[in-house]
Amino acid sequence: MKLKKNLGLIHVFCIAAGAMISSGIFILPGLAYSKAGPAVIICYFLAGLLSIPGMLSLAEMTTAMPKAGGDCFTIIRSMGPSVGTVAGLLSWFALSMKSSFALIGMSLFTALIVDVEIHIIAVLFCLIFLGINIIGIKEAGRTQVVLVTGLLALMLLYIAIGLPAVKNEHLSPFAPKGLGAIFFTTAFVFVSYAGLLKIASIAEEIKNPARNIPLGMILSLLVVSILYTLVVFVTIGVLDPDQLSKSLTPISDGAYVFMGSWGKVGLAIAAVLAFLSTANAGIMTAARSLVPLSHDGLLPAFLGNINARFRTPCNALLLTSAFVIISLFLKLEILVEAASIVLILTNILSCTSVIILRESRLQNYRPRFRSPLYPWVQIGGIIGFSFLIFEMGKEALLVSCFLIIAGILVYWFYGRIQAKREYALLHLVERITAKELTSHSLETELKEVIRERDGVIQDRFDEIIERCEVLDVEESMSAEELFDLAANAMSARLNLDSSKLFKLFVDREKESSTVLSPCLAIPHIVIEGEHMFDILLVRCKEGIVFSKSQPKVHTLFVIIGTQDERNFHLYALSAIAQVIQSPDFEKRWMAARTPHALRDVVLLGERKRHIL
Repeated sequence: MKLKKNLGLIHVFCIAAGAMISSGIFILPGLAYSKAGPAVIICYFLAGLLSIPGMLSLAEMTTAMPKAGGDCFTIIRSMGPSVGTVAGLLSWFALSMKSSFALIGMSLFTALIVDVEIHIIAVLFCLIFLGINIIGIKEAGRTQVVLVTGLLALMLLYIAIGLPAVKNEHLSPFAPKGLGAIFFTTAFVFVSYAGLLKIASIAEEIKNPARNIPLGMILSLLVVSILYTLVVFVTIGVLDPDQLSKSLTPISDGAYVFMGSWGKVGLAIAAVLAFLSTANAGIMTAARSLVPLSHDGLLPAFLGNINARFRTPCNALLLTSAFVIISLFLKLEILVEAASIVLILTNILSCTSVIILRESRLQNYRPRFRSPLYPWVQIGGIIGFSFLIFEMGKEALLVSCFLIIAGILVYWFYGRIQAKREYALLHLVERITAKELTSHSLETELKEVIRERDGVIQDRFDEIIERCEVLDVEESMSAEELFDLAANAMSARLNLDSSKLFKLFVDREKESSTVLSPCLAIPHIVIEGEHMFDILLVRCKEGIVFSKSQPKVHTLFVIIGTQDERNFHLYALSAIAQVIQSPDFEKRWMAARTPHALRDVVLLGERKRHIL
């Protein structure tokens, strides 16, 4: 059972933005200010800047493979099931902890409005969002749009009214605790940008992922970064330093200074909206981190089950919600640090995965969005993320090691026994060592992912190419030698005499040349009989000589058909013409390493398809 594609650009933007605009801005500024002083403004900016490599890497991989679980699915295909298990559990852990953080934050702000036990409220809303997400992601997405629209309006109001009230003296000294404190705090607030990770987790349910995933990610990061900078600037500028460093409700306290009690209540409502949107998005996306692990046999199969009625991963949602409820009873700073560390590790794996996927030269790795400035963006991201982890100190390193070891143990005692999967790292090693290490099953899987992503419905031309013969010739040869090979290859399939086929090819070439361009020839003949049609793909690396006046030809589509297949013959020629017009066709054709790869170059070529 497949997940439904119900999310558009507005949903992608609101899920990412709503997941980011929550605890990161409504609770963390006070805690972060106590660690870095007014320089916390720079910390939020640096954290947003450091999010760019991970965001671009995730956007590239998820447009290539828009599947549930996002980064987990792509990392498994890039670095293998062992690393993929670690990555999937890290993503699940980070997104779940982020939801717990949000629900606790919501409870703190609810206490400003009504006198209710905070844990009861948090558990209640967790169960409400569980119900919404089980019913369907479309309903969860609509909820997210409503929450984020109201949230953005209140945040803009806070900035507009608060800017004139900023006191410059509150910004000095700007960095009282030095550069080290700025780096530590940057890592501490990095969790504020976790919403970007959530988009990768729901990639399979996004309409037009090639456009909506990168655009939604970029827009949400841009908007949220600007909002964070301005809101933190206003808050530091209006609140007394002693009050700010001890506050767990800094934005509401800031609103009270220049808007009075109604402003404090209004921003408390905004905070509640933010926490609700984050908790909703967190449960929605964390559960989907478990789905690819289950489908690949790395976790028990029941976690990947899709509800037949609602088309949602109910069991994964139930487990995630249970973990979120348990996490509600942990200390706030532990939640923040754990979520930040896991998020940083996930970004490191994403950047590394893009490098491996690109350098493995997988033919069917075809992202619709490619990260600019590759590989420097990814290398810079890996260095920056690693630096942040070390800056967080020994506790952060211990937590990182514990989580990685836990993921490895899950793989070793369960997934290793259940799952056997080919991955890009093997292709990279194969390319470097020139040893045969793969069966190219990953290329086949990626081909099917592309077909699903692009909504490709196979037509008769595709079916013929799937089962056609392929000749991959190394040395140069004449056209007559090629015709002899083609006749022998196709005669058995059509139950015809090879010598007759050879003569037909030679006679047809004498009538007029079948060379259509410097790289392409389409020898085609008509045979007696009914309902027969076949194609032979030929690549000659050194080129085939049709005449001394023409350049050598490297690509041939050899076509044989009966008279009654004339209409389909014309359709096939049209399909071939569309495929070879792709700017990168010749490059892909010459780089293909196997007969299967040569077929895939044609099968995945962009063209209009008609079911005949």
